Amino acid sequence: MSSQPPDLDPDVAGLLRRDSLGLVAAVVTRHGTGEVLMLGWMDDEALRRTLTTGRATYWSRSRQEYWVKGETSGNRQYVRTVALDCDGDALLVTVEQVGPACHTGAGSCFSRPLPAVAGAPPPGASPGAPPLGAPPAGAPPLGAPAPGAPGEQL
Repeated sequence: MSSQPPDLDPDVAGLLRRDSLGLVAAVVTRHGTGEVLMLGWMDDEALRRTLTTGRATYWSRSRQEYWVKGETSGNRQYVRTVALDCDGDALLVTVEQVGPACHTGAGSCFSRPLPAVAGAPPPGASPGAPPLGAPPAGAPPLGAPAPGAPGEQL
């Protein structure tokens, strides 16, 4: 007797903003370098499988079926982290990539640069937000008591 797999955690599902087909874009990057490898699509079931198996699973819009990256090619993706963007409509999946990521045999699906004018911020512009996971500027180190909290010496 087979049992049906559990649904995606309702707390996670509630954060997603899906397109009209019920899909969320999944930007895939290489662990350690941040190189963008590919863009895939996930519905709730593909995301559940990705979060619970450690293997990147996508929904194929052309074949209308789930596919585990590398299941047939051997070019597997082992999940390291999954993050949801601020709008809930895109995922960032960081993987250990075995073999090329692209079906063409290229290391990345993004290997065809287009001509573009490079922009530059004006002098004195803020360099932007701190890296993912970094505390905001001026924040106490992780684990340090907040100012005025018990144990804090004023």
